[in-house]
Amino acid sequence: MMSPADPPDPPPSAAALLRSRDFMLFWSTRVASTLGVQIQSVALGWQVYEVARRTHTVAQSAFYVGMIGLATFIPVLLLALWAGEAADRHDRKRILQICYAGEIASVLVLLAASIFDVATIPLLLGVAVMFGVSRAFMGPAGTAMGPMLVPRSLLPRAIAWNSLAWQGGSILGPAIGGVLVSLSPAVAYGATTVLYLVAAATVSMIVMNTQPQVQAGSGWTLIKEGLAYVWGNKIVFGAISLDLFAVLLGGATALLPVYARDILHVGAEGFGMLRAGPAIGATLIAVWLAAHPIRTRAGPIMFAGVAVFALATIVFGLSRNFWLSVIALAILGGADMLSVYVRQTLIQIVTPDQMRGRVAAVSSLFIGASNELGEFRTGVAARFMGAVAAAVGGGVAALIVTGLWAKLFPALRKADRLE
Repeated sequence: MMSPADPPDPPPSAAALLRSRDFMLFWSTRVASTLGVQIQSVALGWQVYEVARRTHTVAQSAFYVGMIGLATFIPVLLLALWAGEAADRHDRKRILQICYAGEIASVLVLLAASIFDVATIPLLLGVAVMFGVSRAFMGPAGTAMGPMLVPRSLLPRAIAWNSLAWQGGSILGPAIGGVLVSLSPAVAYGATTVLYLVAAATVSMIVMNTQPQVQAGSGWTLIKEGLAYVWGNKIVFGAISLDLFAVLLGGATALLPVYARDILHVGAEGFGMLRAGPAIGATLIAVWLAAHPIRTRAGPIMFAGVAVFALATIVFGLSRNFWLSVIALAILGGADMLSVYVRQTLIQIVTPDQMRGRVAAVSSLFIGASNELGEFRTGVAARFMGAVAAAVGGGVAALIVTGLWAKLFPALRKADRLE
């Protein structure tokens, strides 16, 4: 798979992917779901900060925004491994349908609280926990289901398209969310409800069999097999753990409400632009990858992407100019997209289908730790060090991790072909 001896064959064209009805339905589901998640995230982060600022300082309010990440991650921590076992034992489409029902219930609670003006910090964080339960099961099932819908030869291109769906939604979602929140959080939550309903409807239209080959053994036995596989495969473990520590230390998105309101002074509309910044860069890279999938020098490209991500985080932390901040966030997002694409493709290619749910669960656990716990870490650091020191220090730490992982995982650093 990784031998550089022979030149790779030309990849299948994008037209072949477009002709796959079930994959395009799955892709549409991801677009609608991502838009909903991003709009809800913008609204929830802004609402938590606004409610907290009524009675707390800037630093204390930033801490509460960081608590959203912790509240969302706790269910992932507790349930991810069992969610992976479920994705390798039960119909993956059915799991997604149940998860969308949970997301719809969560956002309806936020909608009612906003309409009747009864939102409190405990209520908002409690809904974040509800949302986290749905995401804990959705990640492994969705990740494992995608490769079932396309031939193996189309997998790298399908992963790029899935990333494009996520990043495209991540561009439009924060921008739309910022506008809707400026009208009312209730308007934002109403739009999110509609998008979750669309996602649930489109995934229900998929007709291909999404029931994995049932594995023998108890649930705990299957979980242990998945953990052993991840630990034993150094390319998989190195890729997943690099993402964990780089984003855990370097993620600064939790501080965007603080930067928008009290450092850059650009309000809710500017907050939406800042949230869209990483997705703008990521989408540009995703569009390029969808047309020109990476085929060689995968390892070096991934490490370069993480290093650029760390450097852009430092620039953002130091910036006092709104547009420089947006550009730094766009570069950060593009670099992250590059590394995520390589990581996901490597993992999907080397993992057998009957184990994809469990491997995806470990990956989602690591990703959840990096994103949600990263927000919590950043919020705590901002509480005691200030927002700027938290952002800059995180970028420096992520840069150090990149160099350390390149030394600790030579097989990952030398990985060549994505086929």
